[in-house]
Amino acid sequence: MTFELSKDLEKRMAGAIENLRRDFAGLRTDRANTALIESIMVDAYGVSTPITQVATLTTPDARTIAVQVWDSKNVQAVEKVIRESSLGLNPMIDGGIVRIRLPEMNEERRKELIKVAGKHAEDARVAIRNVRREGMDSVKKAEKKSECSKDEAHKLSDTLQKKTDNYIKDVDKILEQRTKELTPR
Repeated sequence: MTFELSKDLEKRMAGAIENLRRDFAGLRTDRANTALIESIMVDAYGVSTPITQVATLTTPDARTIAVQVWDSKNVQAVEKVIRESSLGLNPMIDGGIVRIRLPEMNEERRKELIKVAGKHAEDARVAIRNVRREGMDSVKKAEKKSECSKDEAHKLSDTLQKKTDNYIKDVDKILEQRTKELTPR
């Protein structure tokens, strides 16, 4: 009887990478990106609803995000929630459209965003290492229960470590790319 590593472990490590990509999508660079506001929740019809379910988000130019609100009753609520978000945006209502003009990023804000990106990357690394630790614990338990030999346990541990190292390298590459995007040319 041989013990195998759960596919769930690798799926969870990949999930940490996807969460990192999602977090990075919300970090502002020089170009307008709808991902910046996609996670905002709007109080529409008495229910907290994702902004993407009450409006269409577009980027008509490199510095503007346009939010075409489908129901005119929700325009004020969308404008208010964007203004009150921690993103520091100043939306303006133009009929049924909420326009968000992104100001030029200054050096201080860039440095702050690079620090935030580093924190997101470290959170992803910690999540990956936690998955590795759980996997290592299950290998040790399987070895104690004689579900796998000492050699098999060693091979499984090595495999898990290699997967962990590869996912950590992915995090580092993604962080490096995002840092380049945030650094002025």
